[in-house]
Amino acid sequence: MEKAEGRNQTPIEEFILLGFGNSPEPQPLLFILFLVIYAVTASGNILIVSLVLANHHLHIPMYYFVGNLSWLEICYSSVIQPRLLASLLTGDRTVSVQGCLVQLYFFGLLSSTENMLLAAMSYDRYLAICHPLRYDALMNGRVCCQLVSGCWLTSFVLCTTVNVFLWQFTFCGSQEIDHYFCDFSPMIPLSCNDTQSLELLALVTSVIGGVVPFLVPVISYICIIITILKISSMIRRKKAFSTCSSHLTVLGVMYVTTITVYMVPTAHTPKVLHKIFSVCYTVLTPLINPFIYCLRNKEVNESLRNGIVKLAALRNLHKTREVQNLAATSIDVVRLNS
Repeated sequence: MEKAEGRNQTPIEEFILLGFGNSPEPQPLLFILFLVIYAVTASGNILIVSLVLANHHLHIPMYYFVGNLSWLEICYSSVIQPRLLASLLTGDRTVSVQGCLVQLYFFGLLSSTENMLLAAMSYDRYLAICHPLRYDALMNGRVCCQLVSGCWLTSFVLCTTVNVFLWQFTFCGSQEIDHYFCDFSPMIPLSCNDTQSLELLALVTSVIGGVVPFLVPVISYICIIITILKISSMIRRKKAFSTCSSHLTVLGVMYVTTITVYMVPTAHTPKVLHKIFSVCYTVLTPLINPFIYCLRNKEVNESLRNGIVKLAALRNLHKTREVQNLAATSIDVVRLNS
């Protein structure tokens, strides 16, 4: 409790998220911007999930992971952006302590799960390129389900462990959190309790849920690059690299933004710049994933085109039947009148 000396000890019941400043002029523009981003993010990832579920040709391990990643991105965006949109629209930036802890819990859970899922996708690409003859045996449906379930279960255990202790804390003094969502780092200094043990526990879980999943793609892609360089044919080499280019792009975008937000020293970094980096990580990354997989993937593009063609054909068939029914009705009316 030494850290709370000289501070008002009255427990607070709600926080104030300062967001992007108090100036009212940019708020409507920010609301429209984030609303469009959220709508595109949700619809794009729903489209990916629908394509994977509906198209039999995409029922393979790679797209099983892609579908799960898109579903996770929908949940991830919905944890942060609706609350941000509400505050931009109404100007109400208050959030209860319990509500903030709930948002923090699901943010940590989904972030950790995403890290582990991307690591599992890296392992899938490693098996596909480095062990192609054994791929079907090593990466079947059962193994895919076990990997995805393991990602969710491990993240659940790690985040629940931290939050069980965090929920026992009380907060006092300042109510203001200079951020647009409830993150661990800006919240923990507002606690009245001694947080050293909790911070150590959070560090351990961050290593397990963040650093270890980061090392898996690094090791996997080192092996993949070595294997590709050994291929004599340039055409086969390009084909092998193209099978993991989309996933490598997603990894690059995610880890660059995450490292910038959480590992680059921020003592002398302006708060506005830190928030911009956080927007890249929490808002823009889920937005660009569907575009990366759609624009850079032939199978997904082909499935999307087939779906559009089938939908257009179904619509034309429906119109044709309506015309036929209308013509039949007109004939019957003429016969009755005659």
